[in-house]
Amino acid sequence: MRALVVYESAFGNTAEVARAVWEGVSQTVPDASLVEAGAAPAELPDDLELLVVGAPTHAFGMSRPGTRDDARRQGGDAPTVGVREWLGSLARTGYPVHAATFDTRVDSPRLPGSAAAGARRALRRAGFDCAAATSFWVGGIKGPLRDGELDRARSWGATVTGPLTSSSARG
Repeated sequence: MRALVVYESAFGNTAEVARAVWEGVSQTVPDASLVEAGAAPAELPDDLELLVVGAPTHAFGMSRPGTRDDARRQGGDAPTVGVREWLGSLARTGYPVHAATFDTRVDSPRLPGSAAAGARRALRRAGFDCAAATSFWVGGIKGPLRDGELDRARSWGATVTGPLTSSSARG
């Protein structure tokens, strides 16, 4: 079994959640990799069975170049290539791959929109079996993460491997 966790982060919160999700996935899938979207492969490995994608919610959805510019002006370290662009360049696989998405979002006030929902739609359009999407909460645009979110991310990461352990190998 093989899994890949791909993320983008502007202020470090989504990176922390991605690492916790990867730790959870790694409990079941020993060959799990964690990679930032700008360094993620456009062509997925043939033996990949689980893809997890995470991003911060910017302006009610996945980030765009302009929202990443705004994050950099606010002191963030937003990447040049985000999840939106990476998903747009991702080659379709010739076999079913399970997928899950997550985002980080401001908790107070709870604003509409979700990067996880947008990534989920993009993955489904690309032919992925994307069943799970969730949000992890930050206290403000720059964070910090709300108490308990990293533990919740680890637990969630372990649960998204469920379809892998309940099904046999592709064939």
